Amino acid sequence: MHSLNNNSKILVTGAGGFIGGALIAVLRQQGCRNLRGVDIKPFDQWYQRFEDVENLSMDLNFRENCERAAEGASDIFNLAANMGGMGFIEANKALCMLSVLINTHMLQAAMKHGAKRFFYASSACVYNGDKQKTFEPPSLKEEDAYPALAEDGYGWEKLFSERMCRHFREDFKLYTRVARFHNVYGPWGTWFGGREKAPAAICRKAIEAKLSGKHEIEIWGSGNQTRSFMFIDDCIDGIQKIMNSEILEPINLGSSEAVTINQLVDIAEAIAGIKLKRNYDLSAPKGVNGRNSDNTLIKKYLGWEPSTPLRVGMEKTYRWIHDQYMAHGRGEARVVRESPVSR
Repeated sequence: MHSLNNNSKILVTGAGGFIGGALIAVLRQQGCRNLRGVDIKPFDQWYQRFEDVENLSMDLNFRENCERAAEGASDIFNLAANMGGMGFIEANKALCMLSVLINTHMLQAAMKHGAKRFFYASSACVYNGDKQKTFEPPSLKEEDAYPALAEDGYGWEKLFSERMCRHFREDFKLYTRVARFHNVYGPWGTWFGGREKAPAAICRKAIEAKLSGKHEIEIWGSGNQTRSFMFIDDCIDGIQKIMNSEILEPINLGSSEAVTINQLVDIAEAIAGIKLKRNYDLSAPKGVNGRNSDNTLIKKYLGWEPSTPLRVGMEKTYRWIHDQYMAHGRGEARVVRESPVSR
């Protein structure tokens, strides 16, 4: 198995986003000296950007840009996609489906430029919706993606792209690894604007309620929906462990600590030190009723699973969003982490 060489060119797509930026930051800390980050967003909208990384702002929906991105890269982490929280996913199904262009062109570019390894970020949205109708959190095993009945739009694109990675491995011997992410959250991510996930949205709403003195919160759905949420540090650790593993099929990467949305609000209230009146919007996008990560396989193969307690991760996330919110209120530019990390 090809292993990571700190001097090899490593490409991270979606580098201006939440997970991609965190991956770049960790790779730098680990001594990787030849990094390239690519994202469609302008540089001032990247959440983390480092001056000693080759940063490129370009649209990977186009094949020529994927080829430019992959040139000389030994390891490719393909995290780029059109995505966001449930509100974004349900309102932008066609846009989410178009992400298939990114993975298609990136796989072709990886082959053309002789990449040694290719990681693809899939999603728990690939799982069969009929298995997620109960509020009692079903622990979804990898096999539960079939028979296929994925989340409309976003989930179908992820499932198709998983299969493409498989066939590039089988037909062209490209080393591919696929992880199904379950609700990643933490600092240095989206916390407003419609693409944020539930933990960030609830932290922001609790902060707004505390600062305004209007101790109310709007919750999408009944609040009984169950989910698990994986802290960003665990996610990055898992990405690297899976990339370095012998795991050939898509595998869950998520916490097995399931909570209801109401319980997630309980945690945010405790951190903020307030009690909120809950207003339930039953017409808002709310996704499936129940979803949790079954970690049997990842524990079997790696002897590991995400382990950061939700309360611990939420406290870190809340503090970061609070600082961002206050800076935004003062009219300051969005905070971007830019200063180099010493090696």
